[in-house]
Amino acid sequence: MHWFRTWKVMEITIQQLMVHLGSIRKDMIILEKSEFANLRAENEKMKIELEQLKQQLIHETTRIRANNKLDISLERSRVTDLFTDQKKKLMEVTTEFSKRDTHIKSVISETSNKIAIEIASLKTVMESNKLETIRYLAASVFTCLAIALGLYRLWK
Repeated sequence: MHWFRTWKVMEITIQQLMVHLGSIRKDMIILEKSEFANLRAENEKMKIELEQLKQQLIHETTRIRANNKLDISLERSRVTDLFTDQKKKLMEVTTEFSKRDTHIKSVISETSNKIAIEIASLKTVMESNKLETIRYLAASVFTCLAIALGLYRLWK
């Protein structure tokens, strides 16, 4: 009988253990579900935060891209204006250079003409002086001859 009681006590103990194990299983399932629910909630929260960060990143990227496009457009416009101004200044300088070149060529031409006229005038004066000198020389020679002939007649 001792054996039977031991067996009954063991059976009761096993049943109590089984009840405790069932209770522990329920607790584990509840804990597991609770933990899983917490992880799922945290995961959802992280997904939402990640989506918000993604949207902020897209927004910032779009804003920066738009600003860069605007900056590039403004810089292109500034460079085009600068190029146009430089081209206009170059045209003005070229026109001024052409005017000065034409004026200088005109002055050189006038000076050349004046020099040519002066040279022609000097040649004319030289020729005139040369003829005048030859005339005086001829007159002097004839005068000397006339005096010499007059003296020769006087002494003869």
